[in-house]
Amino acid sequence: MKYDTIIFDFDYTLADATEGIVSSFNHAFNRLEIPGCDCESIRKTVGLSLDEAFVQLTGNKDKALINSFKNLFREKADEVMSKNTVLFEDTVSTLQRLKCDGINTGIVTTKFHYRIIETLNTHGILDLVDVIVGGEDVKLPKPSPEGLLLAIDSLNAQSNGVLYVGDSVIDAKTALAASVDFAAVITGTTKENEFLKYPCVRILKNLSELFNQ
Repeated sequence: MKYDTIIFDFDYTLADATEGIVSSFNHAFNRLEIPGCDCESIRKTVGLSLDEAFVQLTGNKDKALINSFKNLFREKADEVMSKNTVLFEDTVSTLQRLKCDGINTGIVTTKFHYRIIETLNTHGILDLVDVIVGGEDVKLPKPSPEGLLLAIDSLNAQSNGVLYVGDSVIDAKTALAASVDFAAVITGTTKENEFLKYPCVRILKNLSELFNQ
């Protein structure tokens, strides 16, 4: 493999947290007396910040309402998210193989850092990831390159040896902004043809295909 550092998005790249995400959204909407949303509409916002997701789903840009929504979302997410997050079938084996091969690994996500730690600990794989950058670690969410560049710097990596793997156009834009290679994985809601507008070194059906030459 030409890369010595591989950094991943989290939701729909390494894991499926749909149940917890949908539950948390609709808990917050219910408390705010906003009509709930169907699962697929909510899934399509995964990867956006909570602010952006709220606006996309409701059309409402009121800052006070958005802040109330985020507080209620997090309240429910603290209760349900980690225990309802399912790793993809090849996530653990992929991270184990990268670790055995001496490749640095990281996660850069809009999800909170502490929630990623909680989830990885739940599955006993925290030791397989060298650096985590979550939504509270940056001033600007993806597609700003801030989080990805922070992870790269933390690993003392060189950009030309880094691959960012993600499931969304937001991830593709993040890699482009950080000037690192990008591999798309089609385990989320983004279709293969949507990635063709962006520089992609690979489009993968699953994480295991990282090792295919």
